[in-house]
Amino acid sequence: MPAQTITSPDDPRIGDYRALTDVELRTRWEPPNGLFIAEGELVISRALRAGYRMRSALVDEKRVAQLTDLPAYCPIYAANQEVLESITGFHVHRGVLASFHRREIPDMSEMLGNATRIAVLEGLNTHTNLGALFRSAAALGIDAVVLSPTCADPLYRRAVRVSMGEVFAIPYAKSDDWPGTLTAIREAGFTLLALTPGEGAIPIGSLTPQQRERPALLLGAEGPGLTGAAMDAADARVVIPMHNGVDSLNVATAGALAFYEIGR
Repeated sequence: MPAQTITSPDDPRIGDYRALTDVELRTRWEPPNGLFIAEGELVISRALRAGYRMRSALVDEKRVAQLTDLPAYCPIYAANQEVLESITGFHVHRGVLASFHRREIPDMSEMLGNATRIAVLEGLNTHTNLGALFRSAAALGIDAVVLSPTCADPLYRRAVRVSMGEVFAIPYAKSDDWPGTLTAIREAGFTLLALTPGEGAIPIGSLTPQQRERPALLLGAEGPGLTGAAMDAADARVVIPMHNGVDSLNVATAGALAFYEIGR
């Protein structure tokens, strides 16, 4: 489909892309309207491969001829960098953005039934950490992710970008019943492992074969960590042993190390 030139940031055709740096605006706009934004050719191709349907693409006019893999049904809008920056609020240095339709989130019980190792995230509201955790989960054998009601949106542009599109590779579900969902996870046959540097935590490397059989790793927000309710629901508390007086790691780094260990 030939590209349609956009000369004004007020053009109604590109409403999906306005003010992409405004988290509050995007939170009110994207999920209720059933869309999300992907940035860059690699992420866009991974979204398409995962079966997400593209709504439109917004492209730097200098890149139009180079983008040969966009779906034929998809309207393509082209603009110069000045107009692109006026629309989005940032320099589109990757040269291409795409709007996609969201898909229905999997049924929690079905998702758990198809999984062996899962991550359970409580209060993860930083998009960069969330995206990094999804990337590590995809790389290190996590089958599914459960999100508490206060977690950020995994399909927010920054989370998608940091995950390098791997957020599309991992099924996830967001719970409305918290911490009741933790009981449902245990009843589905998982062992709840709370990752914490607090008292009573055992080195994660000392988990028994039974604890490793169907682990559900609980990770809390950077700073406050897991709530008392989540800690109380856990079957065991585990810690990554530290050296040189360091008491903790960034949650995305800690998650990656723990994902590797519970998958051994």
